[in-house]
Amino acid sequence: MLRILLGTQLRRLREAKAITREDAGWEIRASASKISRMELGRVSFKERDVSDLLSLYGVSDGNEREALLVLARQANTGGWWQQFSDVMPGWFQSYLGLEAAARLIRVYEIQFVPGLLQTPDYARSIIMLGHAGVMPDEIDKRVELRRQRQQILHRPGGPHLWAVIDEAVLRRPIGGVDVMKDQIEFLIQASEMPNVRLQIIPFYDSGHSAASSSFAILRFPEPELPDVVYLEQLTSAIYLDQRKDVEQYARVLERVCLKAEPAEHTREILEKMLHEVGRF
Repeated sequence: MLRILLGTQLRRLREAKAITREDAGWEIRASASKISRMELGRVSFKERDVSDLLSLYGVSDGNEREALLVLARQANTGGWWQQFSDVMPGWFQSYLGLEAAARLIRVYEIQFVPGLLQTPDYARSIIMLGHAGVMPDEIDKRVELRRQRQQILHRPGGPHLWAVIDEAVLRRPIGGVDVMKDQIEFLIQASEMPNVRLQIIPFYDSGHSAASSSFAILRFPEPELPDVVYLEQLTSAIYLDQRKDVEQYARVLERVCLKAEPAEHTREILEKMLHEVGRF
């Protein structure tokens, strides 16, 4: 994501000066296709190349140059999740990069509480469902990965999370009564956070257009970057950024939000569920 951001900025600067990719490539001893790949964020950046391109594009302001050079250095540095690469697939690492860069994360869940809102014990129970027989140390590491992932909601300028959860998620006794009580209490607390909006679709709803799958839509601070739809599968994930695809999922999510209880009712609903845990 950082490579995409930097590449977009470099393309803007180049086009503003009406410089061709061929001429830009010549400046850094590369080809026009290399410039194209850089602008699309598909290759890593050498700081020297970025500096030379900034000079070619007439960027002389020290603060602006330094900001873009810092971005180049960051783009070549692995995310915090690299330390967990041995316990998660590459396709999920890509999602964590998008999640960390997002301004708004909209999630629809029909199976489990969204990962960003799971307690450690609930997360452990979920992980063990899919990794029976795995060594305890690996389970611990997966739980810690999820815990660290949640920190984006607490950082200054972090993303807004808008989660819509089917009531069945909260009626499913994952981990047992105590685990579910703690999880629901955590959701009550999370629903009061200024950057979290939580809605619940009640059982009595007659059905909705997204009933068959969970998904997330991520939006980024930079207006030139498209929204991305994330669909997780058992052994892979699908990332959609074509406008027609994103708009279709956005329309579905809008309908789901309208069918869900308003966010201002969420605390009341969760408190009622908390008293009913163990009876469902």
